[in-house]
Amino acid sequence: MTTPISSATTSTTTTPPAAPAAGTSLDATTSPAATGVGSATVDTKAPGAASAPRRTRSEAELKALVEEANELFGERNADTQELLAWAGRTFGKSLAVACSMASDTVVPALVSQHIKDVDVLFLDTGYHFQETIETRDAFASDWPVNVRTLLPRLTVPEQDAEFGPKLHDREPATCCGIRKVEPLDNALEGYEAWVTGLRREETPHRANAAPVEWDERHHMVKINAIVDWTFDDVVSWAETNLVVVNPLLTQGYPSIGCAPCTRKVAPGEDPRAGRWSGLGKTECGIHV
Repeated sequence: MTTPISSATTSTTTTPPAAPAAGTSLDATTSPAATGVGSATVDTKAPGAASAPRRTRSEAELKALVEEANELFGERNADTQELLAWAGRTFGKSLAVACSMASDTVVPALVSQHIKDVDVLFLDTGYHFQETIETRDAFASDWPVNVRTLLPRLTVPEQDAEFGPKLHDREPATCCGIRKVEPLDNALEGYEAWVTGLRREETPHRANAAPVEWDERHHMVKINAIVDWTFDDVVSWAETNLVVVNPLLTQGYPSIGCAPCTRKVAPGEDPRAGRWSGLGKTECGIHV
């Protein structure tokens, strides 16, 4: 079972509740999961934007909002709460949050303080660690969000039949494209903005990311709410605000993806060295 280093708050205040004592877990009588404030849905096999709202702004209007945000928040050290307050006022339910259910559960938790029942998009690739699925379920119960589980167009057996077994070992970019990139592309079609857990320190490719960007691939606004945060910042906020995170983070997996493509990281290694190890790949394709 997933052991939260956290539980949850539904308050919109920026003053966090007290964290539990070190080593303390929450039982069923004290965990916010007992309140059932969140919800979860599973999209159909043919993924699309049917569950998402329709866009009402033109591309030009959305680009103007990116310019507005850049004037307000700049390219470095934006205040996360102020940024998300702006996002909530500007986009409301036309905004979604992408979450891998690793350490990035802090992102939909932060957004939920400004947009109640915000859609949280989780990609069920069919290859996840069990701990990742349990983290999704616990988070959906704890926070006032709607977790949308997105499925790829092919099940794992169907993909094996079409491309051969273990496509992830032979053509990881193709596998990620089918199981991650394509479902997310389809799901984002109805939204005007999405929030990510991307952080500059993670990879050289992400080093120049701004708090608010124009997403040319999806023709929408991209909000990198914790782009300036360090991993320690993420863990600290999760502990203080009682947010459930993936327990594999404390078991040698600082970056968590699909089980076949994720290994433990040795002390001193780059935190993402365990992703697609030996394949010369550092991104799944979502942020490129």
